[in-house]
Amino acid sequence: MTRQLLILRHGKSDWGIDVNDFDRPLKKRGKKAAESMGSWLLLKNLVPDYIISSPAERASNTAEELCKAMELTDQRIQYDSRIYEAYTNDLIAVLADCPANAERILLVGHNPGLEQLLIYLHKGNLEVPDDGKILPTATLAILTINENWQSLSKNCAKALSITRPTSLPDSF
Repeated sequence: MTRQLLILRHGKSDWGIDVNDFDRPLKKRGKKAAESMGSWLLLKNLVPDYIISSPAERASNTAEELCKAMELTDQRIQYDSRIYEAYTNDLIAVLADCPANAERILLVGHNPGLEQLLIYLHKGNLEVPDDGKILPTATLAILTINENWQSLSKNCAKALSITRPTSLPDSF
């Protein structure tokens, strides 16, 4: 069975508020970008059957805005503290604990871990944009995977697309 992994970096966070990193909220544009990506996923029939997010404020807010736009309740979101400040091995372990029958998983988290995971899983080289960022805020990577979630390995996936919210039509 071919599976899809949707990797979404949280939306733009608000650095103007004096809080610790974990509690940093989204900026207004971060909420709008998450909403736009959710609307786009709904339109493209790419609604995930399992959603897992970092519990950090900016990631959980991103997942909530995304769900709202996809017409899902935020009770669909599973929070896993291992995603916050995670690296590749941590994220592989999180995905291994996802339901075996899930066909499309959405993982919402942070860099540099998400970029490292994407590079690790993708077979081949990813094009690095001029700004040097593969996954800037609120950017979504869609990968196809022929492995079980419990047996993900290096180069086991193919990146179908990497979509920045700024590349979506204004209608989103």
